Amino acid sequence: MVKVHKITGSYGANAYLIDAECPILVDVGAANMFDLLRRFLNPTDLEYIVLTHCHYDHTFGTAQLAEQTGANVAIHEEDAKLLGDNWATASGVFGVRAPSIEPDMLLKGGESLDLGDISLRVIHTPGHTPGSICLYSEDIRRMSSSKLLFSGDAIFAAGGIGRTDLGGDAHALVNSIKLLTTLDVDTLYPGHGDATNQNVSTQIKTSLRYAELNRKAHNSKDFYVFV
Repeated sequence: MVKVHKITGSYGANAYLIDAECPILVDVGAANMFDLLRRFLNPTDLEYIVLTHCHYDHTFGTAQLAEQTGANVAIHEEDAKLLGDNWATASGVFGVRAPSIEPDMLLKGGESLDLGDISLRVIHTPGHTPGSICLYSEDIRRMSSSKLLFSGDAIFAAGGIGRTDLGGDAHALVNSIKLLTTLDVDTLYPGHGDATNQNVSTQIKTSLRYAELNRKAHNSKDFYVFV
């Protein structure tokens, strides 16, 4: 049976171990992630590390974990271009240089990741960063709740949205969240804060309203800043 384990990293960013027949980790926000994974599985069984976007708090442990486990690293092609940029990766915000990451797989959006007993669709959701992605469960064969959304920093519980003032695009974020409102979601797993399974569609619609306010603020040069 598929299990999802939340692992909160050093900067409050969530990583999610999807413990399926082909286990993957969504984001890597801790330098000691290998040891943290030991609680749930043999870390060398990890097949993929999927990065929802290029920001440092979600990626800084990636290279080390990939070397330790042999897992393949996947990221959207637009954010792959930004991995060495201190500003675009928000590394400068944390007072460090951008980590060195060599992706094995460049995503475009629309791919289906078959993990054996779960299939995840890659959805390109630019706005927080140019190459932000979400993962949405299309097919789960042995799980009671089958409609899961891993949203990275596009949206959060209670209507939160990702900030767009670090190389993001407030207009693109509105369009991306509009797309997310068309999904039927049972459980939302965001990049920060708590997961939620209560009236998720309503929460996503609230995120859309905040994103529209953020776009208006962008046009007036008065930004709303979220996570």
